[in-house]
Amino acid sequence: MSQLESIIIEPTNQTANSTLIWLHGLGSSGDDLAPIAKMLQLDESIALRYIFPHAPTRPVSLNGGMPMTAWYDLEINGVERKVITEDLTASSDQIIALIDEQVAQGIPSNRIILAGFSQGGAVTYETLFRCAKPLAAAFPMSTYIGNPDTIHQAKFPQTPVWVTHGTEDDVVPFELGQRALGLLEAGGFKPDFNEYRMAHSVSPTQIKDIQQRINRILGQG
Repeated sequence: MSQLESIIIEPTNQTANSTLIWLHGLGSSGDDLAPIAKMLQLDESIALRYIFPHAPTRPVSLNGGMPMTAWYDLEINGVERKVITEDLTASSDQIIALIDEQVAQGIPSNRIILAGFSQGGAVTYETLFRCAKPLAAAFPMSTYIGNPDTIHQAKFPQTPVWVTHGTEDDVVPFELGQRALGLLEAGGFKPDFNEYRMAHSVSPTQIKDIQQRINRILGQG
């Protein structure tokens, strides 16, 4: 059972038939992403439950050891990210438990989309590689692969993976998004990629593209 606190938004006047789990970035919370739920216009056939989990508060080396919300501890050396893989695995375990809970509540795993921004995107990758159930799709955004060694564990490389990154990202360099693409392809995945002229953020154009992706993956048309 996942111990994560989350914001959960149920579909209006319908029983959920699919789920979007969206993970926030370092120092953020699910509250920062939850407003996006009102921006997405989805097909009538998609009764989507939104889940925006909150990462725990932990000391973060990047922040001088001061506590902040984080999915894992990390250090930065230029472009390179040194991820504490034990933290990354633990967070991935929590998200896998959350996926299992959704399945137990009647949502097939192949109708669950996992999305993540920045640190949340790294957890999205780790969960994609380690999850024993097939997902509908994974949307890693403005992020990197924190532990490439787990790619070979992936049981479902046919899962649609849509990688997005800002060309002007000064927090997670664009180069890391491109590197993730190469690692995915080497691991047997066939990811799609979109770049946006933006910094370390989620843009209105990107939100429209997210809407289209969800409609295509989960809708009837």
